Amino acid sequence: MTSRPRSKFRRSHLLLSLAILLVGSLGLWASLAIWPSAHYYDPALLAQGGQPGSAVPLVPPAPPKPKHLPTPEPVKGIYMSSWVAGTQDFRNSLIKLIDETELNSVVIDIKDYTGKISFAVTDPELAKFGSSEKRIPDIHELINLLHEKNIYVIGRIAVFQDPFLTAKQPELAVKKASNGAVWTDHKGAKWLDPASREAWDYIVAIARESERVGFDELNFDYIRFPSDGNMKDISYPFFEKTKLTKAASMNEFFVYLREKLADSKIPISADFFGMTTSNLDDLNIGQLLENGLANFDYIAPMVYPSHYPATFLGYKNPAAYPYEVVKYAMDEAVKRAVAMGQNKAKLRPWLQDFDLGAPYTAEMIKKQMQATYDAGLTSWLLWSPSNKYTKGALEE
Repeated sequence: MTSRPRSKFRRSHLLLSLAILLVGSLGLWASLAIWPSAHYYDPALLAQGGQPGSAVPLVPPAPPKPKHLPTPEPVKGIYMSSWVAGTQDFRNSLIKLIDETELNSVVIDIKDYTGKISFAVTDPELAKFGSSEKRIPDIHELINLLHEKNIYVIGRIAVFQDPFLTAKQPELAVKKASNGAVWTDHKGAKWLDPASREAWDYIVAIARESERVGFDELNFDYIRFPSDGNMKDISYPFFEKTKLTKAASMNEFFVYLREKLADSKIPISADFFGMTTSNLDDLNIGQLLENGLANFDYIAPMVYPSHYPATFLGYKNPAAYPYEVVKYAMDEAVKRAVAMGQNKAKLRPWLQDFDLGAPYTAEMIKKQMQATYDAGLTSWLLWSPSNKYTKGALEE
């Protein structure tokens, strides 16, 4: 007869337990619903009387400020594309080459001829352009590795040739005079108007981001007007309003870049056409050697013998005369630097390590280096579009 009351008690107890469990679960669910999945206690918030429940979203800690390497004397470097820099086996083979030879520097693409930035960016104003592409996903680790090996890291920025930004913002592009469409050169590449201030500020933003990433020097390429294409059907929406010459307009960009990066802790350098060392005009692209020397820490003339026209210096095939071409080009550059009171050590030529016009053997490459030394200079950079270099041309 006592079993019934006992059952009622057990049932009541069970219901009470379930109710408590349910209330507890609802409370936990509610707290999780308002509590971020990743959070931390903001010490400043708590100090002001905020409650632990006032957690803010977790912000990944900013990478430590990079320790930039000083510019070595001399600089002896090779070019590494962004794709190669993001491919461990390939890049490791080039790092090994630097370790085992006289090389001490590497030039890595930050923004190449495609207009894409090769790593993730943190500046929200820069990120909104959508030009970042993680070709080098471990950029911080790569630069740290290079620095540990005492390898000087130069970042290359292709400036006005930019198919990406011209597609995104065609109003900034060089146009066809005939119909207002975006102009393309013989290779199909599109160009930003070199007088566009918006384009200038975009480049400055890339430069500042690259310094934060850890590059030791910023190298600006394609800082010129286009040269190859239908030049009879070309118009410049911004440049034509300035009423300046191409050389004066480009110099305005050089000055703007130098002034905007005046507080930078790292040097800036510029790539110039090889013939700017011996031609006194601007080659119709806006590049005058004197303007470059006045505004950049280093100038890298691209004195590839294969790129000089037939009959240059009387040679039917200048590519077959690497010593003579480079010696003449850099002698002229040194004369002009000295004449304007600039340090000739600002000159750092790009030399040819690729077959064009002639097979470029180790001996041919060494002749270019010797010509550089004989012109009174010590630094050089080797360019190979394939990123394959002739080890036999390098001192161990």
